[in-house]
Amino acid sequence: MNVTLWVQNNQWILTMKTVLVGCIFLCAAFAAPAEDKEKNPEMVEKMPKEEEAFVPVSRTAHTFDEGAAPESRFNFCPDGWFSHGSRCFMFINTPMSWYSAEEHCNSLGAHLASVTNPREHSFLQQITQTAGQSIAWLGGFNLQGRWMWIDREGFYYTNWYSPSSSSSYPCIYLRTTNGWGNTQCGSAYRFICSKNPFSC
Repeated sequence: MNVTLWVQNNQWILTMKTVLVGCIFLCAAFAAPAEDKEKNPEMVEKMPKEEEAFVPVSRTAHTFDEGAAPESRFNFCPDGWFSHGSRCFMFINTPMSWYSAEEHCNSLGAHLASVTNPREHSFLQQITQTAGQSIAWLGGFNLQGRWMWIDREGFYYTNWYSPSSSSSYPCIYLRTTNGWGNTQCGSAYRFICSKNPFSC
């Protein structure tokens, strides 16, 4: 092999490794947890309570008071998405089947929302109510007797309210008044999309 060509190939490989490592560090920096509020008491006074700190879902779906979302300028979610925890959520006020809803979320770079803890569940109930709805598709589904989330989150937290047969009704929806229900995936409901703003 020509020595010059060998040196050029190795330099290119080294450059690509440097770019890849830089991207990994950049993603890690953006995904790092925020500074603890107790360490910075000045920030605590400026920040609203968590349930007040969300951005409008969709300007066409519902009109929001801009003053109700003072923290919106501090989050990394795209315009029209709610910020909660490390994820962004959007309520879509157009009824679709579970499959069509997932396709629509995919077109936005997202998936139907998973729910990983009680606070997240309450938050999703709140944005559904704010949009004037009482039911919304989530990303939960049953495959061969096992419940899963379409976005590959672990299915560790549950909030069922009298679930139906999983074989006949394999798709999960959220209720604003109580826990989850499951029904046929072809039913048409509004839905919630979710994505991570820091994914590379």
